[in-house]
Amino acid sequence: MAEEEKKSEGKTETKAKAKAPAKKNAKKKVARQVPHGCVYVHATFNNTIVTLTDLNGNTLAWASSGHCGFKGPKKATPYAAGIVVKAVVEKVADFGLHEVNVFLTGVGSGRDAAVRALNANGLSVLSIKDMTPLPHNGCRPPRARRI
Repeated sequence: MAEEEKKSEGKTETKAKAKAPAKKNAKKKVARQVPHGCVYVHATFNNTIVTLTDLNGNTLAWASSGHCGFKGPKKATPYAAGIVVKAVVEKVADFGLHEVNVFLTGVGSGRDAAVRALNANGLSVLSIKDMTPLPHNGCRPPRARRI
């Protein structure tokens, strides 16, 4: 009997130790105000990725057409680019962003649609710069085929 009481006492002790008090002093995250930022639009033949940053390059929010639920060839459409921009602007609403500089990369069909969607969603576009890399006579082409 004494052994049974010890076992039962041990169980009650472990149950009491398992319960931990909840933290009372959780700090709230304060959203900093960023009135001016940069938007990087990476438009490829297969996808469109939009990243919104502050002037130092710290990412505030990002989204891609795959992230927004589009699959397959629908990811590279102008409509998908508009939805992606809408999702990014909704994420950044707490930062108080009003003016953006746009940097475009790639040759996809979502380029123009993304810039138009930025303007339609309440952000004023200050400048647009195309950052697509172009080769200055880059790599040597493959040899001509002999048939």
